[in-house]
Amino acid sequence: MTHHWGYVGAISSALLFGIGATLNKIVLADAHPTVVAGLIYLFAGLALSLVRFSPLRSRVMIVLKTPTKTEIKIGRKDFAILALVVLSGSTIAPFLFLNGLSQTTAINASLLQNTESLFTMLIALLFLKEKASRKDWVGILFLIVGVSFLTTNGEFYELTLTQSLLGNALIVVACLFWGIDNNLSRVLSKKKDIILITVLKCLTGGTILLLLSLTLGLEFQIPLSAFPYLVSAGAFSIGFSILFFLFSLREIGAMKTGVIFSTSSLFGAMFAFIMLKENFSPIQLLAGFVMLLGVYIIYKK
Repeated sequence: MTHHWGYVGAISSALLFGIGATLNKIVLADAHPTVVAGLIYLFAGLALSLVRFSPLRSRVMIVLKTPTKTEIKIGRKDFAILALVVLSGSTIAPFLFLNGLSQTTAINASLLQNTESLFTMLIALLFLKEKASRKDWVGILFLIVGVSFLTTNGEFYELTLTQSLLGNALIVVACLFWGIDNNLSRVLSKKKDIILITVLKCLTGGTILLLLSLTLGLEFQIPLSAFPYLVSAGAFSIGFSILFFLFSLREIGAMKTGVIFSTSSLFGAMFAFIMLKENFSPIQLLAGFVMLLGVYIIYKK
């Protein structure tokens, strides 16, 4: 089936990223978010480096192999795009989001963070000239409605955009930069060696975030008990999640990949309920089914 594995890659990326939300929350109880972000990206790069420079590389490349035409050479233009990707998606966006989160409510941040999918879709439509059928728009609508109810539990009356205006604005701008990152990454996804692309993105992003943490004088002490969660979140929820995301970009484009990736909020809520015993209401469960229905509508021919 045409591009079948592209949809599998998008869902896999969202699933792994959703698990990371729970793992990260455990670590964040004892560490600063910016430090955690830097270490997670660094561990992601190191984990994928082991894959890239070991016999595992050939096996992973076989899994990622599809009929879609790829480019072997990585030129200067590609490194320039990679620099923009790291700057927008691995540096500016996390910095803005963390500062915005400290100045607004959790329910505002949860809802506004999903504007990333909207920006990804709009940029893909307006600048990359991707096309969406009527069926795709119906699926996108289902996903947007599902995400809205999942992240707010239907309690829209608690959403206040006039209060903490600066914090809300920072989160929206952060999501804009993530949307830019997603669309720029589509160019890099055409490269055959997307494992190396992911390694460079993670290692560079992690290094910049850790240098930023040092510059800001943040505390680097993290309990040894938190490292298994930190390493797991880095290797799988960042490293392999980004790898599958790039693969999906190659197969089905930025618009569909970005929208399907919004299901990460559903997987995050499910794992938080299972591992952290956080509340997961019937409304959120119904919203999850609506989101999955949206994915099915987009995928179905």
